[in-house]
Amino acid sequence: MGEADARVLSDKTALRDAATIIVLRDAGTRPRVLMGQRGKGAAFMPSKFVFPGGAVDAVDATIPLARESAPDCARRLAAETSTPAGAVLAAATRELWEETGLLLGAPDARAGELEAPRGWRGYLATGHLPDGAALEFVFRAITPPGRPRRFDARFLLARAEDLRNDPDDFSRAEDELSHLQWVPLDAARGFDMPFITEVVLAELAAKLDGRAHPGVPFFDNSTDVSRFRRL
Repeated sequence: MGEADARVLSDKTALRDAATIIVLRDAGTRPRVLMGQRGKGAAFMPSKFVFPGGAVDAVDATIPLARESAPDCARRLAAETSTPAGAVLAAATRELWEETGLLLGAPDARAGELEAPRGWRGYLATGHLPDGAALEFVFRAITPPGRPRRFDARFLLARAEDLRNDPDDFSRAEDELSHLQWVPLDAARGFDMPFITEVVLAELAAKLDGRAHPGVPFFDNSTDVSRFRRL
C-alpha cells in the first residue's frame, strides 16, 4: 500500500471510489430490484435501504475479467478518473457476492490458478471470474462535501437471469445488509432510502420505459458546487 492509499484509509472523509450493483428482475412484467437495509449503527446511510455495494479495493484491479465490458461502457467508466474500469466491475461483483451471496460471473479456468487475495477467496473458489459483459454502467454520483463518508460511486446494472445461483437464496450473505429482498419499482417509494437511490430508481424506470436520455447521468459533488451532467 502506498502513502496515498494509507492517507485515504485513515481519513474517512476522503473521497473513495465505490461500486454499486443494481440487479434487475422481471423487467418485462413487474420490474424488481435487489435491496437491503444498512445497520442503524452504520456511519454511512444508517438504516437506509440501498443496493449492494461498497468501496473499490486495491486488489480488485488484480482480478481479470472473464469477458470485457462493452466498449461504450468501458469508455464511460474510464471518463474523468484514473481508476481502471475493470476494478470497478470487479468490485461490484465482489460486493454482490459478499453482501447477498449471489454469484454473477462466468466460468473461467483462470479462477483456480490465481492466488486469491483477501476478499476474493470464496468467490474464486466457485471457478468463476467477473463478467464485464453482464454489467452496464448506468449512473455515477459523488457524495457532497461534509459527509462522514464520501464516495465516487458508479452504479452498474445486472440482470437476474445472468446470476449463477438461486436469486432467492441469501444464505451465503454476510451481515452488512439485512432484510434482503426484491423490491418492485412501483413500490420502492414506501422504503426509507437515500435521495440518490431514489434518483437512480427514477432513471432506471425511465430507461425501462424508453424515456432515458443518452449518456450516463452524473451527480458531480466533487466541489461545493453541485453539478448534474452526463458522461
